[in-house]
Amino acid sequence: MKRQSASILVVDDDPALLASLQEILEAEGYQVTIAVDGDQGLVCLKEQAFDLVLSDLALPGLDGMALLKYLGREQPGCPCIIITGYGSINNAVSAMRQGAYDYFTKPVEPTELRLVVARALEHRRLKWENLHLKRQLQRRYEFVNMVGNSDGITRVFDFIRKVADTDSNVLILGESGTGKELIAHAIHYNSARREGPLIPVNCAAIPEELLESELFGHERGAFTHAVRTRIGRFEQANGGSIFLDEISEMSPSLQVKILRVLQDHCFERIGGVKTIRVDIRVIAATNRDLEELVRQNKFREDLFYRLNVIPIRVPPLRERVSDIPLLLQHFLQEFSRTQKKPVKRFSPTAQDLLLRYPWPGNVRELENLVERLVILTEGEVIELADLPERFRRLALPPREDAGDFPDRGIHFTDAVQAFERNLILKALRQSNWVKSQAAQLLHLNRTTLLEKMKKQNIPSSPEAAPGPKRFSGQSAS
Repeated sequence: MKRQSASILVVDDDPALLASLQEILEAEGYQVTIAVDGDQGLVCLKEQAFDLVLSDLALPGLDGMALLKYLGREQPGCPCIIITGYGSINNAVSAMRQGAYDYFTKPVEPTELRLVVARALEHRRLKWENLHLKRQLQRRYEFVNMVGNSDGITRVFDFIRKVADTDSNVLILGESGTGKELIAHAIHYNSARREGPLIPVNCAAIPEELLESELFGHERGAFTHAVRTRIGRFEQANGGSIFLDEISEMSPSLQVKILRVLQDHCFERIGGVKTIRVDIRVIAATNRDLEELVRQNKFREDLFYRLNVIPIRVPPLRERVSDIPLLLQHFLQEFSRTQKKPVKRFSPTAQDLLLRYPWPGNVRELENLVERLVILTEGEVIELADLPERFRRLALPPREDAGDFPDRGIHFTDAVQAFERNLILKALRQSNWVKSQAAQLLHLNRTTLLEKMKKQNIPSSPEAAPGPKRFSGQSAS
């Protein structure tokens, strides 16, 4: 079975070796271009981008080292394998230091050639795949992809822009589900550290007895079952950022060691004596009131002030109601694409109801709801009836006392319409008939309120408006 086609440039001034290499590689399914000296090889590189280059070191004109330097400067993603005589191994080692992937000594053994070429191409594929994933991450956490235009979330975006490109520690405060980890990613991927790693650690999810080893690593034999040396998260984050989520759950003894890292940027692995220095930025987050925990002596005051250099408060969803329609549409488009379902929008009544829901689980709860609705909804529109029962209950009028319920029963639809009409009238009276203020009281869009007023035949001015009504079992007029 032939390998997936890849383009390879072979440069050598030995015609017999050149022909042999071409024959072996083409038999493997590769597209092979040959050049008889360094100058011709350089012309080929300027005319075409190759997946791999094999070049002799000793060439007429430009030598293999010059071609290697050109690749490193102009095509850094293209691996280069050096071919050299046995007596020039030192030169080959020097080429490896300059960035060559590997080297062969003449004569080239066909099996080894196939193996090393395949390995070099796989290395190139993984390198490009890693670069692609990193760029995807950067695009995902660009500001244009962050959803919301309310005052509260706009202030958060402004904070990120101001602090992202500094090295100051950041403390992100907010309830569970508000998107604190998203904010941490946005800070890292919009900073000068974006090419370095962002290492997340959920301090609440790791048992206390394991968290120290997770953060600082350990040496082989440091404790029972430490059968090999382990690199900790701080060491992994060197050159980048570390995100300590739910830092309030950290034990007092571990808080002392974290404080040292923040102050001196150094630590020792468990069981180790060598001091390890790291260049990192610390981003921490919590859903608890750290100042109150400091007052209760449950969190170190000096660590709090080290972390709280730049505090960012992420508002809960109930404080950014105007963002809910944007978030609903954002997640609807995302899950419609990933689930391959043609769900396009929420009906006005369903969306109005979701605007009135308090969202105790914040954005995470909203995201999970939309995913569920996309999976279960059959049509293109999510209707009121598609929502879970806890949401639909918000649409029902208040329960009447038993003594007020008429013996002959009530017409359910008329009862709902009468309740809605009275709510709108109350809001209009309280806002002195200012439609935008009334819409805010009802957590509705102004256009939605106007549509409902038209449907309910409610006049646009107070002069012709009726007084408060109570449903009595008769059809609403």
